[in-house]
Amino acid sequence: MALTDLLQQNRYWSESLRARDPDFFKRLAALQKPDYLWIGCSDSRVPANEVVGMMPGELFVHRNVANMVVATDMNLLSVLQFAVEVLKVKHIIVCGHYGCGGVRAALSHKEFGLIDNWLRALKALYHQQRDLFEGLGEDARVDRLCELNVLRQVRNVCHTTIVQNAWLEGRELCVHGWIYGLEDGLIKDLETTICSAAQLDDTFLYEL
Repeated sequence: MALTDLLQQNRYWSESLRARDPDFFKRLAALQKPDYLWIGCSDSRVPANEVVGMMPGELFVHRNVANMVVATDMNLLSVLQFAVEVLKVKHIIVCGHYGCGGVRAALSHKEFGLIDNWLRALKALYHQQRDLFEGLGEDARVDRLCELNVLRQVRNVCHTTIVQNAWLEGRELCVHGWIYGLEDGLIKDLETTICSAAQLDDTFLYEL
């Protein structure tokens, strides 16, 4: 598909929305006030807004390879701080997906370049939980690590001072772990929602 085709599709999309709601873009340009921050994978098969049926302006989004929450990632932390402190979101969703290429790369012994450094924490997670992978085939191991990764990243979000400060202020804020199925388009709730510092291990609590 040529770039001109993308521009044409954009015009069609814009015109279709304005036909249904002539003031849509005027309202959108004036303010964004989403209740949700989505932390997902960069994979092109998982378009955040579309899989949850939301329109532009309803979902604040950060994406990276394998939906990682890394303590030294200033990009992620800046998005998180803006979402929590400025937009005042009420829900943070960490959403991974089955069959993730980043997770599969982390489970391999191949060298992929710079991305190997990014995925090192996934290798460590696999090593820490390797008893959970006994007897599983390759695809099943990938999917299991995809789930475990979401659970870990939910906790990593909660371990930040950004989220803990919000709780200290009495803010309504919950962090959720979901995973998306590429084969059926359905999202599974991994039932790991955290809504207060009381749900965390004392090791990761700050005296703020």
